[in-house]
Amino acid sequence: MEQVVIIGSGPAGLAAAIYAGRSQLSPLVLTGSLLGGQAATTSEIENYPGFPNGIGGMELMQLMQQQAQRFGARVEMDEVVEVNLRQHPFIIKTYSVTYEANTLIIATGVSPRLLGVPGEDTFKGRGVSYCATCDGFFYKDKTVVVVGGGDSAVEEALYLTRFASKVYIVHRRDQLRAQKIVQERAFKNSKIEFKWDSIVTEILGAERVTGVRIRNVKSGEESVLMADGVFTYIGNVPNTQLFTGQLELDDLGYIITDRRMHTSVPGVFAAGDVQERVLKQVVTAVGSGAIAAMEAERFIAEMEGRAYPERQW
Repeated sequence: MEQVVIIGSGPAGLAAAIYAGRSQLSPLVLTGSLLGGQAATTSEIENYPGFPNGIGGMELMQLMQQQAQRFGARVEMDEVVEVNLRQHPFIIKTYSVTYEANTLIIATGVSPRLLGVPGEDTFKGRGVSYCATCDGFFYKDKTVVVVGGGDSAVEEALYLTRFASKVYIVHRRDQLRAQKIVQERAFKNSKIEFKWDSIVTEILGAERVTGVRIRNVKSGEESVLMADGVFTYIGNVPNTQLFTGQLELDDLGYIITDRRMHTSVPGVFAAGDVQERVLKQVVTAVGSGAIAAMEAERFIAEMEGRAYPERQW
């Protein structure tokens, strides 16, 4: 029997683990397939308070993990395959163990949205990637294509210029959605070339990626960009498949919570990108993780008949 089980090891999950650990609840963190979540794949995080010179995503997640473990959190490299939220204690099954939990904090985050074009599945791992930090080194002195126009796309394109000789940014609009400071860096970088008003319609290759076919959405004109790799940043899909039919989800599949991170099932809380539709940032994930942990502590106290201090919201 676990007091608190946390699914996910990104900023929200680890912040929840820190706060639950400090409350002496000995939380169990089930990391999933990616320790640190998507934040760990970010080359540099510049807007998290307390790091004026920025910090690598993996480094920040490792520091948060150490802090959580210092307060008694247990971190298990395991992936949840099934949950039963229709009974209490809740049942959480992984590939190797079945747990019972009095409270559950869901911090499963999001996954990259796929392009859904011919060649994408064929060349995954052979030129198609969703993580510049993971794979950028393999494109030293090569040409790559980055698809997207938001912060992630432009920041990762800038990171890729450390290795690649040429980086195309293909964006379906005629202006970027990224923050102005990030845009300015990209516009000044001589290695980056923009393909405006364009979408990728096919990824080309033989054994590996050799290029992409793009179409101008205004003129309809098609052309081919010769490239060695394709990195896609066109949005995200919430990782909520495990909870379909058990928790209330919105029209896009995000978990619906109130301001205190309560889901539609008492004792189950959600934090981070899996419930945040507006501002997916490390700082917002950390805040929601902290709230979820304190509300889990409240739930346990009430279940055990103990007094718990009221908070102002």
